[in-house]
Amino acid sequence: MPIPVAFNNTVLRDGHQSLAATRMSTAQMFPAAPILDELGFHGLETWGGATIDSCLRFLKENPFDRLRALKKAAPKTPQIMLLRGQNIVQYTSFPDDVAEAFVRANAAAGQDVFRGFDALNDTRNLRTAIRTVWECGKHARGEICYTTSPVHTIDAFVAMGVELKDMGCQSIGIKDMVGIMRPRIAYDLVRQLKAKVGLPVVLHTHETAGLGAAAYLAGVEAGSM
Repeated sequence: MPIPVAFNNTVLRDGHQSLAATRMSTAQMFPAAPILDELGFHGLETWGGATIDSCLRFLKENPFDRLRALKKAAPKTPQIMLLRGQNIVQYTSFPDDVAEAFVRANAAAGQDVFRGFDALNDTRNLRTAIRTVWECGKHARGEICYTTSPVHTIDAFVAMGVELKDMGCQSIGIKDMVGIMRPRIAYDLVRQLKAKVGLPVVLHTHETAGLGAAAYLAGVEAGSM
């Protein structure tokens, strides 16, 4: 039986973060949100990353009001956010109680899926966030940050995927934030994660080096969502 392939839409978060310094206002998103909601996406990524900083610093908006408004404008499609674990959405670590409160506030405002990652793939910085997501009855996706080096091997990434599953993640994400994943690597990594971790695998890459479309196709052929 073929494995179903699902697509997440990131235009309201990563799209304008990558192309326009995260400057889309909530008002600019409203016309698109209901249309995106009708297209059958597995999720709409609308929050996290630099959106909070941009909302507060440049757009003078309340990011939680944005989340609540988009949830109403696109009620059928799960809302996704990018969460930096113990760093929440910043570049410094916060105490457990702050991380817990942040996740709970997001869940209460309508967040459905939390993509938790640590820039150095240090899973210790994800434990509190993942546990709190579970306690809120939401979906925890453990993200593996992809890069290349002598120690960043497929075996190491798969071992991290096993660890994320043991921590309570309900799916595994491959976060190729620079867009350097070659199609052969995408295929092998997705295939081994599916075989050895057994959770749904979500691949997120970019077109920085022109490899994105081919990497996505390879990931789909290997069993990625």
